[in-house]
Amino acid sequence: MSSFRIGHGYDAHRFCEGRPLILGGVGIEHNRGLLGHSDADVLIHSVIDALLGAAALGDIGRHFPDNDERFRGISSVLLLNETAKLIEEKGYIPSNIDVTLVIENPKVAKYLPQMTKNIASALKIEEDVVNIKATTEEKMGFTGSGEGVCSHAVVLIEKQK
Repeated sequence: MSSFRIGHGYDAHRFCEGRPLILGGVGIEHNRGLLGHSDADVLIHSVIDALLGAAALGDIGRHFPDNDERFRGISSVLLLNETAKLIEEKGYIPSNIDVTLVIENPKVAKYLPQMTKNIASALKIEEDVVNIKATTEEKMGFTGSGEGVCSHAVVLIEKQK
């Protein structure tokens, strides 16, 4: 059995009025936030799904369902902490995390270093294991029109000996 496993995660949320915009555990200055049961942190949700998938533990909805009041408004960083415990229980740690955030506006480049720190800290790994990049879709699709945001994450986890 291989000591490495790969997981892919994807999440999307629509913009809405009256909520803060949280991405990678960072409050982003913007006039709208993302709609969701938790803080709707699409970036961290994609990382959680990738980690759970790599460890064959299902998905974010299985562990943190949106019909459970315990998770209403919760910080997704806390959900990532719990995910770290789940994969650790199976004997794995993240070896590499690569995330692509797809967002037309606002521009998020200045927030990427803090997002990286937040994810590394939550998972108790070095920052150089985490890479986050942002792109637009050149005004195409739901992200390009400003209707919402999506994120893709690919992770490599490694069995601890």
